[in-house]
Amino acid sequence: MKTEETTLDKIRTRPRFKMFTSLSKEEYAENLKKYLSEHKDEFSGNINKEVATIQVETEDDNYWKPRLSLRIEIEDEQTAVRGIFGPSSAVWTFFMFLYFSFSILWMTFFTMYYVEKQINSKEFPWALSASFAMLLCIGLTYAAARFGQSKAKDEMQRLRRFAEESTLPFEKKN
Repeated sequence: MKTEETTLDKIRTRPRFKMFTSLSKEEYAENLKKYLSEHKDEFSGNINKEVATIQVETEDDNYWKPRLSLRIEIEDEQTAVRGIFGPSSAVWTFFMFLYFSFSILWMTFFTMYYVEKQINSKEFPWALSASFAMLLCIGLTYAAARFGQSKAKDEMQRLRRFAEESTLPFEKKN
């Protein structure tokens, strides 16, 4: 098994990695199912031959609880497994909504400030301050996402171990 990961993959809001294995897509999916059933007290998830979503079983279900999405593809006649860590789809959608909203508001307020300066108007003296407030909101949203990642670091490591160990038993046999 070979794993590829870049520095950019570590600082993203949704960290990712790519592994290569000699198993076929079907063998890898079966191996994932077997590994999941053997570790059902620690992990839960949904697996088919192209996509798998795995999460760590915990007592509480917080917004930062990570899920590992595995996409199984054929690349250069090898099976490539792409892993992406992230929160539930509802939380991810909410964070993307916040980024989008704050970005649109920043562009609007900054445009208002710029146009006001160009036409020598004094109608929107608050526009520049509001644009900086939107940048602060974007920064706070990013900080909240990073806080969630730091709170879920242990679970993300367990999910990463799941992805790596789920390929090993088959490869040792072959």
